[in-house]
Amino acid sequence: MDEIVVPPSDLPSNEPPLESSLHLQQILLLMSCLNWLWKDRQDYFCAGNLTIYYSPRQLKSEYFRGPDFFVVRGTTNQPRKSWVVWSEEGKYPNLIIELLSDSTAKTDRELKKEIYQNTFRTPDYFWFDPHSLEFQGFHLVDGVYHPLEANAQGWLWSQQLGLYLGIHQERLRFFSPEETLVPTPEEAAEAEFQRAETEHQRAETERQRAETERQTNAKLVAKLRELGIDPETL
Repeated sequence: MDEIVVPPSDLPSNEPPLESSLHLQQILLLMSCLNWLWKDRQDYFCAGNLTIYYSPRQLKSEYFRGPDFFVVRGTTNQPRKSWVVWSEEGKYPNLIIELLSDSTAKTDRELKKEIYQNTFRTPDYFWFDPHSLEFQGFHLVDGVYHPLEANAQGWLWSQQLGLYLGIHQERLRFFSPEETLVPTPEEAAEAEFQRAETEHQRAETERQRAETERQTNAKLVAKLRELGIDPETL
């Protein structure tokens, strides 16, 4: 009897080098912000420049793509060498972001969009050019991608993340439903430091005010007693 060979589920990623340092910085920025925002959650996986294997025949050599950034919901938040669909309960990304470049823009706008729409069935698809700042997003409705309409700030809503995506200081960032910037861990730490410093300064100002008031009252009491007046009777 022939031995049954089970395809490996820990296939290594097979992605080419990134187009530029801006592309790497953008991917790291998206991952850092989302991981900070969802730091108390373990029901998702996000990655950048990681291969997704999706061969119906479970073959590493066919049907694979490497989105620049993607998020899968309803899974475990643990390190992976790649995303192997047949080993992940058939799950595909809920959101994909491609970073455009001269060599990939046509593929991202056409071929990948078609694959993500028709095969992945990924609900939210965005692309962003770190150099020209071109930004566009789509949501899957009845199996077809429809362009998202921007809000007054020019941001696009991701139904899958429950967040806006928009350009801030020439970088693609996440914004909360209340339209506040989702910070990096470093930005959050700096904001907390500034808050603590402001609170410390407020407390110090209040302490100094109270001390000045105490000294003023003490001088007044002393003066009254010099004049033979008992402050307790006033």
